[in-house]
Amino acid sequence: MISGKYKLRIVWDLKDGPLRYSEIRSGLLRGVTGSQEIAPRVLSRELKALTENGLVDRKDYGIIPPKVEYRLTAKGRGFVPVVAAIRDWGERHLRDGAAVAKQIAAE
Repeated sequence: MISGKYKLRIVWDLKDGPLRYSEIRSGLLRGVTGSQEIAPRVLSRELKALTENGLVDRKDYGIIPPKVEYRLTAKGRGFVPVVAAIRDWGERHLRDGAAVAKQIAAE
């Protein structure tokens, strides 16, 4: 359900409300230096998988120009605390790793 490079990040970005495709795409690039942009095909595939698994809802407004929004379902909102715990764990261990690296460098 959540395997892959981008799914957790997409769920995390949708926690604050619905986003359009371009907003999700730009959110995935935020804070990443030297990273290549996500290919449109890859992002579309990730969003489709999240939709099929019931974590994300896709709303097509059926207008021209096209307007499509993605939002978390109840199942997706229930998963946000899990993503938050994973994020917190990562931040704690990154800090611990940085402190150990500084200590080793000082010796």
